[in-house]
Amino acid sequence: MKTLLISLAFALPLLADELPAPLALKTAASAFLASLDAAHLKQARIPFADAERENWHYTPIERLGVPLKDMNEAQKNAAVELVTTALSEKGAYKAAQIISLEAVLAGMENDPVGRDQEKYFTTIFGEPGDPKGWGYRIEGHHLSINITIVDNKDISVTPSFMGANPAEVREGESKGLRPLAAEEDLGRALVTSLLESGKKEVIFDEKPPREILTGEDRVAKQLTPVGITSADMSEAQSKALLELIAEYTGRFREDLADTDLKKVSMAGRDQLRFGWAGSTKPGEAYYYRIQGPTFLIEACNVQNNANHIHTVWRDLEGDFGRDVLKEHLKDHE
Repeated sequence: MKTLLISLAFALPLLADELPAPLALKTAASAFLASLDAAHLKQARIPFADAERENWHYTPIERLGVPLKDMNEAQKNAAVELVTTALSEKGAYKAAQIISLEAVLAGMENDPVGRDQEKYFTTIFGEPGDPKGWGYRIEGHHLSINITIVDNKDISVTPSFMGANPAEVREGESKGLRPLAAEEDLGRALVTSLLESGKKEVIFDEKPPREILTGEDRVAKQLTPVGITSADMSEAQSKALLELIAEYTGRFREDLADTDLKKVSMAGRDQLRFGWAGSTKPGEAYYYRIQGPTFLIEACNVQNNANHIHTVWRDLEGDFGRDVLKEHLKDHE
């Protein structure tokens, strides 16, 4: 398993460099399916129209699909290729660190069965390359990667969830590990800058919620506007907000990240809002969210004495490719 984690952390997907995203993802998905025997194929494949495709979770539960623990080495390598073809190098490194925390939790809780680094499942929805739509999910505790491709050109990567427990490993051989350090540090730096410039309204509540408010909802709805808009920030603060958003979109390969950042900008950069709840001191509980007309980002670090972070990026119209699927159906009526 250690070899798998190293591969996931450092593998630079050659296909991603050589092929456009739709073809690269199709190639990787087809290679994964080709590596499976008949029994595993039955586990791995679910029709694209099945409601299971939107049944996403970040909690440590059993899922449909093929878990890493049931794969041989070649199949695991194919699953890793499927992950790294969608993610950036930075995103793959975060994913590897998140998976590695299961071993940390196993030691802390003396529960090697419940906290298993190989309880991450790969599921293929539909037929790779089908223009009507296909996709896949890589999912386990604190990691949910959901890819949808329609017309072999339009790609959705949300819901996108990454979490870490502990958010910072404070003892043992992994001491100092913080998989989602940038998500926390960039957010805290921005709220600190805003407070120092007198924009106290960025704090919308002294007490943070215990969890991201959208939870595991299949359909994310816009939340009450909080904090301040990008239009009310200085140029440097507005740039810092975009850098924080890019930390989320940048979990994915460059062409996908660029497309999503453009979508954010086209929907109205001045309408972006950033709000914070809780303490701004390191080590204390907080929550923040970023809202735009078309998307929502939430980060919450409250549980386990503020050492258990959840972060999510949702597309209010395009989670699971709903927006492009709607257009596809309209064009083919």
